[in-house]
Amino acid sequence: MTQDNYEPIKAQIIEMCRRLEKMGYFIGTWGNISVRVPKGFIVTPSRVPYDVIETDDFVVVSSEGKVIAGHRLPSSETEIHRAVLNKKNNLGAIIHSHSPYATAVSCLHRRIPPFVEDMAQIIGGQVDCTRYVPAGQHKKIADEVAQTIGEANAVLLANHGVLCGGRDLEEAFTASQILEKAALMMLAAGTLGPVISIPEEFVRSERDRFLHKYGTVRDAP
Repeated sequence: MTQDNYEPIKAQIIEMCRRLEKMGYFIGTWGNISVRVPKGFIVTPSRVPYDVIETDDFVVVSSEGKVIAGHRLPSSETEIHRAVLNKKNNLGAIIHSHSPYATAVSCLHRRIPPFVEDMAQIIGGQVDCTRYVPAGQHKKIADEVAQTIGEANAVLLANHGVLCGGRDLEEAFTASQILEKAALMMLAAGTLGPVISIPEEFVRSERDRFLHKYGTVRDAP
């Protein structure tokens, strides 16, 4: 795919930003999206409200961090996207949101274990939480995120928000919804005690099933 063919991807990102804004995952310009492309990734611009954003507002950034297309500044959190995309080759898109319940867990500096099947399948394991990094220290927080994210395709940013990835943008969106639901369930269950994780062997088998069998004849009953 050449840069000239990025318009459909940008239009999809705009639709997704507006959907996330309506859901309360994005507020104002707090929240951003990236999608991998052959020479790097497309990322939302800095300080452009999502109700007025247009396809030519997006920025293309190389895997080395250089802006290679676009007339606006890339998101101030571009380094986070770059660090995770460079580390996890299986991810094609990332959503960084401030969804309320997952962010609440990040403010407790707690992890979210894989205690429900859809979390094992879509997210792939335990979601860890970074140490707190003050706003504006973009390189430091990117390094912290890259060091913290593990087998899962999601990570909590302490006192800040959440990052979820997927093979494509729709899968990243599904992961964001599942993690938000898991955070709500964990907080609700907290009055009775800690949630009980699915055993690791079954987390791995459920993840493998989702990636390689789900929706095919190999997954037939």
